[in-house]
Amino acid sequence: MKTGYRLAGLLLALGTGACVPRIELAMPSEPITINMNVKIEHAITIEADKQSVALLQPTLCQAGRQCPPAK
Repeated sequence: MKTGYRLAGLLLALGTGACVPRIELAMPSEPITINMNVKIEHAITIEADKQSVALLQPTLCQAGRQCPPAK
């Protein structure tokens, strides 16, 4: 009976030893290309109250920009 257990153990060890997973890493033959068609638009709007516009108006006019009349 001991021989049967030994034989079963040996067969089990050989059977599981043959099933070793294999992992392989390989480089692709061509480079990876990512095509992105992206259109980015933006708009910046600045709003100021009347006191701030009146305070900054002399500075803006000296910088050579168009100076709308202060309201």
